[in-house]
Amino acid sequence: MGGRYLVTGGAGYVGSHIVKTLVERGDDVVVLDDLRQGHRAAVPPSAELVVAEIGDRRRLGEVFAAWRFDAVFHFAALSLVGESMRDPLRYCSENLSNSLAVADAAVKAGCLRFVLSSTAALFGFPKSIPIDETAEIAPVSAYGESKLMVERALAWADQVHGLRSAALRYFNAAGADPSGAIGEDHEPETHLIPLAIGAALGTRPPLTVFGTDYPTDDGTCIRDYVHVMDLADAHLRVLDRLEQGSCRFNIGNGTGYSVKQVIDSVERIGGRPVPHSFGPRRAGDPAVLVASSARLREETGWAPRFAALDDIVRTAWAWHAAHPKGFGDRG
Repeated sequence: MGGRYLVTGGAGYVGSHIVKTLVERGDDVVVLDDLRQGHRAAVPPSAELVVAEIGDRRRLGEVFAAWRFDAVFHFAALSLVGESMRDPLRYCSENLSNSLAVADAAVKAGCLRFVLSSTAALFGFPKSIPIDETAEIAPVSAYGESKLMVERALAWADQVHGLRSAALRYFNAAGADPSGAIGEDHEPETHLIPLAIGAALGTRPPLTVFGTDYPTDDGTCIRDYVHVMDLADAHLRVLDRLEQGSCRFNIGNGTGYSVKQVIDSVERIGGRPVPHSFGPRRAGDPAVLVASSARLREETGWAPRFAALDDIVRTAWAWHAAHPKGFGDRG
């Protein structure tokens, strides 16, 4: 018999892939989403969609009273690093207050397992690569700071209320459900792979490569890309790990890929060029960001099924080529 789970932000990119995975394995799922960035079409018909503000404590109380949940998966958050530096108070306030509202409702309802979609932006400019869980926590953006505040608050909730939480820290979710049913649809889009694919398909402007003089083999930044279905698998695996207590895990393939390698992969998979130009470095962009997932692998048995860049890009290309307008909705 399956479980019952609340997924906040479950109509969004990563959240919807977790929802699909849960539904397909026979679980009951309630999605709570305000649809500012999420899409109704991303939620399977068998899942219950509640459209509400994430921080609405009265509505949260009603949701927890109507269903008894085995755990909460919390994805709903403002998540654009650049925007967070233009409006830091909004990011810190909204991401923290909404998360606390969800956690508080869970505690009051006796739902004491909480999985947080966190971020490797907590680490700022790391002193060593790959980044493991012992790395210094030093956010350089308000977005990273807001997630750090949430993690700290959850630690107190564990100490005082017994709310066991898992925080999963990752950089670049990428790819799409291999079936092609759901994929990435953001507006504005800031992720490299969909921007490169859109440029190749002609649905987006030519790509701008920011910086070609980094100390890397080809001069462009290197980042870690984790397939969204591998992220879904990681979120599910940590549920069992919570039986041993709260935990924090970094998620990465352990292998980074440069901007140029991503462009080459998109051209290889799509069979057409990626129009692009070169610009100066963006302030605050480290040369290399690659996360270690050694602890996650050891403690949960997790391993990426889509570790190769071409495998990630292939699923993303299939989604964007078949859905040039994404889900075709905005709420």
